[in-house]
Amino acid sequence: MTTTANTPEKTASGINWSKWIRFALLVMAGGTIYKLANLKDAFYVPMQEAMGLSHTEIGTLLSVNSMVATALFIVGGYLADRFSTRILIPLGLVGTGALGLFLSTFPGFNTLLLLFALLAVCSDCLVWPALLKSIRQLGGSKEQGRLFGLLEGGRGVVDTVVAFSALGIFVLLGSGTGGFRAAIAFYAIIDVVVGVLLFLLLRSQPSESPAPAKQKAGLAEIWRAAKLPQLWWVSFTVFMVYVVYCGLTYFIPYLTYVYGLPVALVGAYGIINQYGLKILGGPIGGVLADKVFKGASRYLRLTFLGLIPVVAVLLLLPADPRSQIPAMIVTLLFSLIVFTMRGVFWAPMDEVGIPEETSGTAFGIACLVGYAPGMFAFIVYGAILDANPGAGGYHIVFIVLAALALVGAAVSSGLVRAARARRALVEV
Repeated sequence: MTTTANTPEKTASGINWSKWIRFALLVMAGGTIYKLANLKDAFYVPMQEAMGLSHTEIGTLLSVNSMVATALFIVGGYLADRFSTRILIPLGLVGTGALGLFLSTFPGFNTLLLLFALLAVCSDCLVWPALLKSIRQLGGSKEQGRLFGLLEGGRGVVDTVVAFSALGIFVLLGSGTGGFRAAIAFYAIIDVVVGVLLFLLLRSQPSESPAPAKQKAGLAEIWRAAKLPQLWWVSFTVFMVYVVYCGLTYFIPYLTYVYGLPVALVGAYGIINQYGLKILGGPIGGVLADKVFKGASRYLRLTFLGLIPVVAVLLLLPADPRSQIPAMIVTLLFSLIVFTMRGVFWAPMDEVGIPEETSGTAFGIACLVGYAPGMFAFIVYGAILDANPGAGGYHIVFIVLAALALVGAAVSSGLVRAARARRALVEV
């Protein structure tokens, strides 16, 4: 069971406050749950230095996290169709915080592997499918792009505030090992606080209606969702967006080692690149998908193609410190486009006609496929960089990203056809 759209009627002002309070609480959860698993976003270089990790080892930690997440996404979808959001999301947040406090002790690499695996259990199994289903149920078919775009944008606001606060602690304490340890502990405490807050505040919301027994998820329900061909078009489109998104991580060491940006400045860039751009990208993508392109599938196809010339410009820039500013601008533009895509890549679930009563299970399957690049992309990108030191290695990664964007355009064309077939069926 999750939050539903059947909240109290609108007030005299025409605003359904209950709906938007629920939305804000879900955004808080979505904006804090992945901070510890994604330490590399703002602290890639400190991770290497304080924990003694290579590119490949960091990639391995991220891949283990993604492997466990991928294995449990369907389980998470099952839980989302069976249990209350009020229980699942706070439980995942508090568990993540507890793991983060242990992570701040800088355990050995083997223990880090276990911690990153357990972080996936808390975030990707307990929280994420339940959160996605809840967001979908908050609005009708004409609101999906905006709701998911606002989710991504709202997460960007939360991400940015929390991450800059952690970076401030890191700098205040000397930008060294002690500062990094304190930043991790800060992330952990925030997770616990938000988890407790959500548990307490969601108690005052309208009670969640139990799902009919015949709609409870099980193997039959999973099989029913898996037989929907349109679900696979959504899943593979998300896969292509996500494999490109994984490449954004390497803009941070690229600017550090090739263009000579200091660690603190690169940390700020990383927060803007990974979190701040969500504030713009999610809502922009949602509005463009709903209002301009009349469908997220069409928008995704266009933006895949738009990434290719941006990569071309990046490859043409001289690899020396005098091009710091242009390199930052071009990489941020690439990231902004990707975040507009991430903001709407779940919206086609409604566009292609996935039944709402099985949407938790459907989201679980789509997450399993869509987020699968996390299992291998970081290892592949990291291995390329370790095998090709200097600017050349990064250029190889960027060329791979351009090739993947081209494949993504072809895959999203199939999604466009599925959405067109759905519209034709409804019109008949």
